[in-house]
Amino acid sequence: MKVFHGWRMVGAGGGLQFLQAMLLQQAFGAYVAVLSEERGWSKTALSGAAAMQSAESALLGPVLGWVVDRFGPRAMIRAGVVAFGCGFMLLSRIDSIAGFYMAVAVIAVGTSLSGYFPINVAVIRWFARKRARALSAMNLGMAMGGLFVPVVAWSLLANGWRFTAFASGVAAIVIGWPLAGIFRSRPEDHGETVDGVPPAPAPAVGEAPAAPPQREFTAREALRTRAFWLLGLGHGFALLVVTAVNVHAISHMKEGLGYSVAQAALVITVLTGAQLGGVALGWLIGDRYDKRYLSAGCMLAHGLALLLLTYGHHTTMVVAFAVLHGAAWGLRGPLMQAIRADYFGRNAIGMILGLSTLIIAIGQVAGPLVAGVLVDLTGNYRAGFTVLALTAASGSLLFLLARKP
Repeated sequence: MKVFHGWRMVGAGGGLQFLQAMLLQQAFGAYVAVLSEERGWSKTALSGAAAMQSAESALLGPVLGWVVDRFGPRAMIRAGVVAFGCGFMLLSRIDSIAGFYMAVAVIAVGTSLSGYFPINVAVIRWFARKRARALSAMNLGMAMGGLFVPVVAWSLLANGWRFTAFASGVAAIVIGWPLAGIFRSRPEDHGETVDGVPPAPAPAVGEAPAAPPQREFTAREALRTRAFWLLGLGHGFALLVVTAVNVHAISHMKEGLGYSVAQAALVITVLTGAQLGGVALGWLIGDRYDKRYLSAGCMLAHGLALLLLTYGHHTTMVVAFAVLHGAAWGLRGPLMQAIRADYFGRNAIGMILGLSTLIIAIGQVAGPLVAGVLVDLTGNYRAGFTVLALTAASGSLLFLLARKP
């Protein structure tokens, strides 16, 4: 039986997200903890690199959106895989904070070209009725990558950060290159149809027409809607917590709560298990219930979870943080792209998502920086994490107000 190629792309995208989550996104905090202790670099300096990565992705977003709309995703994703791997190899050779920033900049180019944005655009074009389900399935890769963060943490301690970074770069290229080759542009260009189902027959004479097709917005038209800006700000507010946790959670648990790096990595594993549960929940309900309400509920969960981590002097509170944050992240993540495709259509979705990254970057940049600056000023993460948690929770209102144009 022939498998719809859209599902093959979902699998390939899940594999790429697995690699990037395992090696970078959820492991970056472990690098921060190790490099801060070994090299004596400040949290502000190290988290600044994460902020730079997010800013770089935002600046590239509109350009990448135009490119993927015009030329398709495969060549872009292959180039990104190579840049991602080479960035890690460069990281293994650094001896200064400037070198660290240079390596992270190359890695950031790689993630921009082969990461969350281009593979989501590619998959969105192949699905309509099962869009949230497909994006949720693909995000299983990101969640499962977090399960292997303890492996990266163990390697950092047992083999050193230089060996771990170089081996990560090799693995990224060897595994990522064939996965990138699976991606295609639009189903219509390859003799297939959206969702892999045959097109509906034309109505007979005198028969009531089928439901009208979805309106396809241009990027300029989308920019003129209130929903575009509200969704972008809401997504950015969510990433205040996500990026701050990715960069600083392990350091907070190590320095503020007395955990070892290995113990903190196990908490991230629990978080990832909950993220898998959230993704599975999105698979079940993402296409059945209003995505605005689901997203608003997840924002409240993000805020509460970060407060539990901030003041989590009991193990139960830290575990509750991991479960709540992970589940909210897993459920909300795929909805961010699905709701935009529901609102604005498929034709210009690359450019629309690319322009959205300029707004989303507010959260990606501010989350790690606010936490990093305030911990250097106050000596702990309580002030920074509290501010971020309350701001993220207030973002639930943005999603409630973001009605379909």
